Amino acid sequence: MAETTEYDLVVIGGGPAGYAGAIRAGQLGKKVACVEAERAGGTCLNWGCIPTKALLKSAELFQKMQKAEAYGLSVKGASFDFEKIMGRSRTVAGQMAKGIEFLFKKNKVDYVVGRGQISAPGMVSVTDGPDKGKFLRAKNILIATGCKMRRIPDLAYDGERVMTSREALANTKMPKSIVIVGAGAIGVEFAYFYNALGAKVTLVEMLPQILPVEDADVAKLLHRSFEKQGITVHVNTKCENFRVGKKSVKLDLVAGDKKTEVDADVLLSAIGVTPNLEGALAANLKLDLERGYVKVGNDYQTSVKGIYAAGDIIGPPWLAHVATYEALNAVNGMFGHGKPKRVTTFPGCTYCQPQVASIGVTEQAAKEKKLDYKIGKFPFTASGKAVASEESEGFVKVIVDKKTGEIYGAHIIGSEATELIAEYGLAMNLEATVEEIHHTIHAHPTLSEAIMEAAAASMGEAIHI
Repeated sequence: MAETTEYDLVVIGGGPAGYAGAIRAGQLGKKVACVEAERAGGTCLNWGCIPTKALLKSAELFQKMQKAEAYGLSVKGASFDFEKIMGRSRTVAGQMAKGIEFLFKKNKVDYVVGRGQISAPGMVSVTDGPDKGKFLRAKNILIATGCKMRRIPDLAYDGERVMTSREALANTKMPKSIVIVGAGAIGVEFAYFYNALGAKVTLVEMLPQILPVEDADVAKLLHRSFEKQGITVHVNTKCENFRVGKKSVKLDLVAGDKKTEVDADVLLSAIGVTPNLEGALAANLKLDLERGYVKVGNDYQTSVKGIYAAGDIIGPPWLAHVATYEALNAVNGMFGHGKPKRVTTFPGCTYCQPQVASIGVTEQAAKEKKLDYKIGKFPFTASGKAVASEESEGFVKVIVDKKTGEIYGAHIIGSEATELIAEYGLAMNLEATVEEIHHTIHAHPTLSEAIMEAAAASMGEAIHI
């Protein structure tokens, strides 16, 4: 007879939602199991956020070596070993995955390696992998299966000529030329990475701007910066007629009536994600879905009592930190630790150079919502620390209520933008006003002064512009 174990919670998926939810349940003293088909950490840790940041750091350092003269330094014969760069990225991912496995042990989470399927409410069966055949009976089930990369229809992904980011992270051959389809965060980061290491990069976006979810001012500056760095950028452009050969990929770029052929060693598809529910639900188990994503209530419970879902599988914004937040709220709620909260305000970050980070509404969204707003903007060219660091490209832009000073949104492009955005996130969470940020002493010289100066600028009181 198949082995059956009783649990308070079984989590299907070990990514930022799954592992965080499982660990939180362990902290609450619950008996919990996490079923993961590949390795703890999920896509983010193994094939996404973490390994790509390792690659981008290598690219950033190599790019800085090319500009050593600007710092009064001389670096001659700087070169790189692409295989070692990729190897370091895999090592970093492996180290972090081991860390999650350690946290499972620390919090008494049973780590089940295999593919989990909800065979009925309250029952999860392991259908594949080393623990295949196990049955886990659960009072509560949390679906945290995430998303997978969306693929261009009728295009064969061989991992050599045509890749998604996942195949790119396993590829140890540096292409001489690459065309990247899609200029969201993933496409933009890979464009920066390959260009910094000397590849000829063509970045294509069908919408009017790169980083379509970001503020238009930020997207315009990044577009200009990328072109200065040598990246060819096409917006308002569709990709058609893909021809994959033994040595290259050809395709047509169509912008209005204009058609241009592009020929590159490699094509990287970064056109977004699609929900990953494959095999997670038995054929007779029906959950309410919307466009393939699992529908949940304010408590993260699905249409079937006792089955919850959190993270990318419940829909956008498809961010690791949002997934973690959702899973923690779902678990706290199901075990009576406070009322669960749904995500309303969250930071978004893109780790190219210059970095991009934002929270809250864009200026376009503020106009569409008919908010009575004003803008505060401060350029890094006026920041002593940025100029001293030879990193004065970019600005901080804050969108605030004209009367009250409430912060509606903040947008940063420049050095360490992804670190700086946290201050505006905290301010919005505490319902602080721009006046309170303006009147908080920021150390000099720091990049964070730009946060204060943008707040001051919205009040007409910025000192350094």
